[in-house]
Amino acid sequence: MKRFYSLLLLLVIAYSYGYTQSTGSEKLNQLSWLIGKWERQNVKPGKTSHEYWEPVSDNIMLGWGVTLAGTDTIFVEKLQIINNEEGLFYVADVVENAEPVYFKIVALSEQGFVCENPEHDFPKRIAYVLSGDQLKATISGDGKEIDFLFSKETQ
Repeated sequence: MKRFYSLLLLLVIAYSYGYTQSTGSEKLNQLSWLIGKWERQNVKPGKTSHEYWEPVSDNIMLGWGVTLAGTDTIFVEKLQIINNEEGLFYVADVVENAEPVYFKIVALSEQGFVCENPEHDFPKRIAYVLSGDQLKATISGDGKEIDFLFSKETQ
């Protein structure tokens, strides 16, 4: 009987592990609309800006934000959406910060997500909202808000 309970406990643990893993993958799959190249529409004259997103595993999606003035790169940000044991996170790595900044995804749907890091100086909140082939990314915090409007580029 003791062996039966040990086996039962092992099965429950294995099932729970598999369930949490698939739940995270399913959450990341909800963001499949983000995959591809997005061209920023509300950029200053003489500049172009893009975001690129691609899945690299069941638990990681990589992104890059690039702004050009003519042919000169003036801004680059490395982005990730990762699923780990603590949840789903949007991670931004920019030159201005010593380390990548983690924003916990607190709301997720088929049309967008919201992530927050109240400890970060700015932004404290990032929201992505999809409407057709248009994407609106909003960064905000401490009464300030900036919108980034993108159109999906077709291949």
